[in-house]
Amino acid sequence: MRPLPVMQTAPAAIARQSAALGELPVWRLTDLYPATDSPEFLGDVEKAASEAVAFEARWKGKLAESATKTGDEGLGAAIAQSDALEDLLGRIASYAGLTYFSDTSNPANGKFYGDVQVKLTDIAAHLLFFPLELNRIDDSVIEASLSRDSLAAHYKPWLLDLRKDKPYQLDDKLEQLFLEKSMTSATAFNRLFDETLAELRFDIDGEKVPLEVALNLLQEADPEARRKGAMALAETFKANLRVFTLITNTLAKDKDIADRWRGFQDIADSRHLANRVEREVVDALAAAVKDAYPRLSHRYYTMKAKWLGMDQLNYWDRNAPLPETPDALIPWTEAKDMVLSAYAAFSPEMADIARRFFDESWIDAPVRPGKAPGAFAHPTVPSAHPYVLVNYLGKPRDVMTLAHELGHGVHQVLAGGQGALMSQTPLTLAETASVFGEMLTFRALLDKTKDKRERKAMLAQKVEDMINTVVRQIAFYEFERKVHTARKEGELTSEQIGQLWLSVQNESLGPAIKISEGYETYWAYIPHFIHSPFYVYAYAFGDCLVNSLYAVYQKAESGFQAKYFELLKAGGTKHHSELLKPFGLDATDPSFWAQGLSMIEGLIDELEALDKD
Repeated sequence: MRPLPVMQTAPAAIARQSAALGELPVWRLTDLYPATDSPEFLGDVEKAASEAVAFEARWKGKLAESATKTGDEGLGAAIAQSDALEDLLGRIASYAGLTYFSDTSNPANGKFYGDVQVKLTDIAAHLLFFPLELNRIDDSVIEASLSRDSLAAHYKPWLLDLRKDKPYQLDDKLEQLFLEKSMTSATAFNRLFDETLAELRFDIDGEKVPLEVALNLLQEADPEARRKGAMALAETFKANLRVFTLITNTLAKDKDIADRWRGFQDIADSRHLANRVEREVVDALAAAVKDAYPRLSHRYYTMKAKWLGMDQLNYWDRNAPLPETPDALIPWTEAKDMVLSAYAAFSPEMADIARRFFDESWIDAPVRPGKAPGAFAHPTVPSAHPYVLVNYLGKPRDVMTLAHELGHGVHQVLAGGQGALMSQTPLTLAETASVFGEMLTFRALLDKTKDKRERKAMLAQKVEDMINTVVRQIAFYEFERKVHTARKEGELTSEQIGQLWLSVQNESLGPAIKISEGYETYWAYIPHFIHSPFYVYAYAFGDCLVNSLYAVYQKAESGFQAKYFELLKAGGTKHHSELLKPFGLDATDPSFWAQGLSMIEGLIDELEALDKD
């Protein structure tokens, strides 16, 4: 680990505050490989290429026959080899990606990442036959193999899951074309977005700052600082809208072409399939949240405007701290203790896993030019360990973000026992541990807070975070639906995309938020729209799910932790209905979403009661 460098690009105030955060960790990617040009890395790339060719030579055209055998010639042996190859390829890809995200502005990192992507695509071309050929085997043959071959039976969840893709598969040549062309289509435009965003600078009183610093100003207590941050964001986004509009149009059309060839009926069906969730369940979630807008966001922002002495909040005041909010920065060591103690109160094992991220340099925390914005937990592969990226600036929300990403990390460690093929959790369930960890941390801090003013500030911040996670993400989902639907009729201008953005923002935020000039550009920086179309509803799904799950936890006398850990350890081996059944929850029941949303409404009720005392 090394101390946080004082960023030359940061505003003077941010630079002065950085020392108060203490020593911030930088992740140790040498756990994956010593260096980008190390013999270990280059050797693994060569090994992966040769093993992929050998795998293709051994199994291509022979999988139906292998399904009638056992042992080294059986279907289970083929899948086990694929599992091992997946782990090796995932390690290579993870190292390239994490190196790149450490500093996307470094040309050497960009070249390394791009070159590795090309190599991995070439390797994947030799493995593409495997899922396609497996799905051409008759169901009866697969069933017989599962009953005969114990190793194949181990991979039954993966096999059955794979076969859900069968109706949307193309022939081998077309699948290979889609794979190879991805390097010059979706992958290329994803990289263009990342590098463009990383290079953007925002003018704050003559100082050029990166995105994270500008966004952080929207949480400042000083109204003028918030306004300056919002204006700087809008100005720079507007100056770069041509690029962001091109990226959005290209990727939406690219997805439309792929969906049409594969036979998906709805623009979000490919995401629902990847998430292993039914369209009807997502539609019910979106409808429930939209119906709750007046009871949640509209009501809360009306209260907040009154607290801040305003008739209407400006859009840059949406996440402003209340006057009751303590303004002291939270040092890194204090944030660490907050999260680990909350985790330990729920489960010592959970805290022990999370502690490894701190002790073994699995976290990258400083804000620095070129570093990927936002936060994420990268699972890498089961033979290694996850990594967490945050941009820590000492705000209470940064502590909640840390708790959130460590929840992901704990989940990824526990699911790793399923192996490379079965450890990946669908996005709808991938947010379970993260939101639950965040809730544990919030509740622990709230229970310790006796001062009425501080308690009000904490409750308000939690409500805002939940609105951002549920209401805002469903609004994002509706925005994506409008963009992808409109793109079918022709290319969209920046102005058209901006109007679609404002239409969902006005509906979700309500009359207490004043939408003024500049906000029509704020769609441009959201990475989920680019990297994972329709990903965003998974946040709302996860938050509502965890709200219901947490309600069960509060009433449970014993045994909840054990069942919860079994849920996390399952990885991608079980459908959400099977995982929720032990808790008495059912996402297909309309009341499930109502129960989750009622927890947010209950916190707003508590805030209103505090305000009247």
